[in-house]
Amino acid sequence: MQTAIRAVVFDMDGVLTDSEPLINAAAIAMFRERGVAVKPEDFHPFIGTGENRYIGGVAEKYGVPLDIEAAKRRTYELYLDMVPEHLNAFPGAVELVRSCQAAGLRVAVASSADRIKIEANLNKIGLPPAEWDAVVSAEDVVHKKPAPDIFLAAARKLGIAPTECVVVEDAINGIWAAKAAGMRCVAVAQSFPPDQLAGAARVRLTIADLTLSDLLGDTPSP
Repeated sequence: MQTAIRAVVFDMDGVLTDSEPLINAAAIAMFRERGVAVKPEDFHPFIGTGENRYIGGVAEKYGVPLDIEAAKRRTYELYLDMVPEHLNAFPGAVELVRSCQAAGLRVAVASSADRIKIEANLNKIGLPPAEWDAVVSAEDVVHKKPAPDIFLAAARKLGIAPTECVVVEDAINGIWAAKAAGMRCVAVAQSFPPDQLAGAARVRLTIADLTLSDLLGDTPSP
């Protein structure tokens, strides 16, 4: 018998916010400032793994020595400049979070991004950190996705068993992390095509297509 779901743990980038193109553009600009021409698709294998790996993995591919902390700081500066004008919530994202809260479910954000990026994104879309039951960032764990640490930290902060949590993800690394944490996982195909997200219990094209029933697992998937 399936354990009843008591909490919903949302990834942020690519799930709640359309931030993937912005961080991609910021990282490309950062490399350009250092005289290195990289491509948008170079970053795809590292989506969901946190900015250290997102930037560092591409640096390794090109054989570029990089002070990762300095590079990340500059990338965030460029990114934060774009947020006010260009960052938006995905249609239906805020409404789904509110529906979860109205249904008595606890809600958390568990993101491989640093807190500075999480706070900027959540404030911009009208779901500030104070309105969540838990917020977990890259600084809270040693091992990033696909390790389960971020999701397990969210469960601890919520005071809820991992088996009572469902994760909403958009990335392959995130699905692996959720499953390793022993959590149900549903996915939205907002960053990767649906066939690449087959490891999730349910896959919907967008977060607007997700329902409470999808999260709770109490209806068959069409």
